[in-house]
Amino acid sequence: MNTEIKQLKRKNRIGSTEKESRMAIPSVNFHLWQPCNMRCKFCFATFLDVKQTILPKGHLPEAEAVEVVKSLANYGFKKITFVGGEPLLCKWLPKLIRTAKELGLNTTVVTNGSKLTDEFLQQNKPYLDWIALSIDSLNKETNIKTGRTERKIPLTEAFYKDRINAIKAHGYKLKINTVVNAHNYKELMVDFIKEANPKRWKIFQVLPITGQNDGKIEDLKITTAQYESFLQRHEELAVCVPESNDAIKGSYVMVDPAGRFFDNAEGTHNYSKPILEAGVFEAIKAVNYDIVKFIDRKGFYNW
Repeated sequence: MNTEIKQLKRKNRIGSTEKESRMAIPSVNFHLWQPCNMRCKFCFATFLDVKQTILPKGHLPEAEAVEVVKSLANYGFKKITFVGGEPLLCKWLPKLIRTAKELGLNTTVVTNGSKLTDEFLQQNKPYLDWIALSIDSLNKETNIKTGRTERKIPLTEAFYKDRINAIKAHGYKLKINTVVNAHNYKELMVDFIKEANPKRWKIFQVLPITGQNDGKIEDLKITTAQYESFLQRHEELAVCVPESNDAIKGSYVMVDPAGRFFDNAEGTHNYSKPILEAGVFEAIKAVNYDIVKFIDRKGFYNW
């Protein structure tokens, strides 16, 4: 893997073709479901713009979502992450997961955990490799302030621990995602993360994206120094994967609920034509992805 990474970096820096550079990023995030049962103020993927303009239900029909997954697999992606909104609200998520796995992709679901049942864990074990839990704080008051609640009720530390134990009991690989913001950057999560023992703990700096969270995120923004202070208090944990604002922008290949590639390289969402209309090879030309930033943020790891 290290040799492959060096070759990709070198190719990009000496002037690879646009197509080669885009194909070099092997993973894709499919934001298949705009609806969410939580109202996190910092969310950079609300897709209200998509829902209000071209996709009233906030998602593609089942058959079209399946075709998007097939198109991504046929293009050559090696890993797919199903994201929302809250993807577990989607009744046909298991079909998408199974389709991706049967086409050879490594599979991940990112969830807030509120709808993560034992039935789901049992049903999807043959086809789902990773589950990523979004856990920003263990403090109820903090989660209320940020909107990480369902019907204004935050999830508890006991609930998170129960779901983590269930994930492991079913044999899934565990990630934890944390968004560091003005309300939690002074918190200490060392003991919790040690007990949870995820394979990866992704620590994001709260990210302003025009058209997605502007008007809500202003009192959640933090400085680079504040973000780094959170990282420093947790540096003993080898599973930490820091992702600052600069690291996040342009380093993810992403598909929106309407089945279009998009990027956030300039601090707003830039959308392509629909994949099912233009095809992957044409649609992906409209977006800006940086393989070097993908590598630098540890996008390559043991899937």
